[in-house]
Amino acid sequence: MSTIVLAGGCFWCTEAVFEQLQGVSDVTSGYAGGPAETANYKSVCGGDTGHAEVIRVTFDPAVISLDTLLDVFFDAHDPTTRNRQGGDVGTQYRSAIFYADETQMAAAAAKIKQLTERQHFSAPIVTTLEPLVEFFPAEDYHQDYAQQHPDQPYIQDAAIPKACKIRAKYADRIQR
Repeated sequence: MSTIVLAGGCFWCTEAVFEQLQGVSDVTSGYAGGPAETANYKSVCGGDTGHAEVIRVTFDPAVISLDTLLDVFFDAHDPTTRNRQGGDVGTQYRSAIFYADETQMAAAAAKIKQLTERQHFSAPIVTTLEPLVEFFPAEDYHQDYAQQHPDQPYIQDAAIPKACKIRAKYADRIQR
């Protein structure tokens, strides 16, 4: 199994997107980019901790490749908007890939280059590539949030549409 840490806005939304993919065995919401003492929801919401809301995706590369996960990542959020996803604004909602090694960094850089050359988006990609120093799991109540609260208005308005978009585009990659 392998892992990758991704930041694409609110972790409730990105978690809902990746949990449905074949080959993904676990998705954990958390924080990355800042120190241990501020790795909590109350501090991160202030936007000045250095942390981003992230997900750690545990996957089987024999079933789903890192390249496919990166495709899903870029399709699931707006990587052209700095420090914002929809109504969620602040550095904690930035688009970022926290790479664990040179292989992940190279794969992410190559994906950004490929999408840029193909003009996949109408604006420049602002996704940052940041070294993963440490991943801090979020509080228990954030884990599997969309699954546990499907009728919550934010989940209805933000997370479910993103998950449905990916389900439609990657129908052959969705767990049955």
